Amino acid sequence: MPADGALSGHQRPGHRPGLVVVDLSYGFTDPESPLHCEADAAVEATATLLSRARQQGVPRVFTTIGYRPEEFAAARTFIEKVPGLAALTADGHWARIDGRLAPQPDEPVLRKLFASAFFGTPLAEILTGHGCDSVVLCGASTSGCVRATAVDAMQHGFRVSVVREAVADRWAGPAEAALFDIEAKYGHVVPLADALPA
Repeated sequence: MPADGALSGHQRPGHRPGLVVVDLSYGFTDPESPLHCEADAAVEATATLLSRARQQGVPRVFTTIGYRPEEFAAARTFIEKVPGLAALTADGHWARIDGRLAPQPDEPVLRKLFASAFFGTPLAEILTGHGCDSVVLCGASTSGCVRATAVDAMQHGFRVSVVREAVADRWAGPAEAALFDIEAKYGHVVPLADALPA
């Protein structure tokens, strides 16, 4: 990491965070899924974050990937690169949020077709409507949808925190590279204890 201040500056903390749970659906948490990540620890940490956020009145939003038949063509380039995505049908089991996290009625579940939680969804409008100036991110996968969401969050003007214990990936190398990249350019990687402290 360069020591001349060109990267890894200190981003001021936000005053009103929103918690975004990225794709902790059965498609990523169930070992039977073709897209399974080792996500049990991330699900447990995310449950802790959700509990804190609910107690503190922090806005919470979930995302999932799921395709309707007419949407496969629109997402064909993504599915060509990640063929396992074709198993994620909009109304199917793999698109459902893991029951250990059980979204509450006031917690929107946004369905998306691509990696970023912001692309093609009303996430930015929901966060802005709640007065959020920052996002706390958790979910799967670290090097894919979490990283893409972190980049887009910053580009939408939100300050970004990614909770290290609450993200999951299939491979350690790309996950660590993604966290390094986020810390260097887009936000901060924080421990669970520092994210939405009780």
